[in-house]
Amino acid sequence: MSFNYSQMLKQAKMVQKQLEVVNQELKNMEFEASSGGGAVRVKVNGQQEVKDIKINREMIGEEDFEMLEDMILVAINDALNQSRQAAKNKLASLTGGLSIPGLF
Repeated sequence: MSFNYSQMLKQAKMVQKQLEVVNQELKNMEFEASSGGGAVRVKVNGQQEVKDIKINREMIGEEDFEMLEDMILVAINDALNQSRQAAKNKLASLTGGLSIPGLF
């Protein structure tokens, strides 16, 4: 039984191209989360980049800035978790469910 290096290199290049496609798809995906009953909305992409933050000024009083900071953190972390889970699901199809360090 001999090992076919040429076949292995072809497969590695195929997986690399598939990873590039998945990364582009993730970049184009958008996840939105809110907190405080919609007072804070956050959008992130599938590469865990925060793309937008909206604050409903009518729902936040002057004395509520500390609470506002907490709501922003909750919304960002929720949106990032959604994004990470989607990335993990997409990459699992390429890796056959195998956990590869550095991918997610």
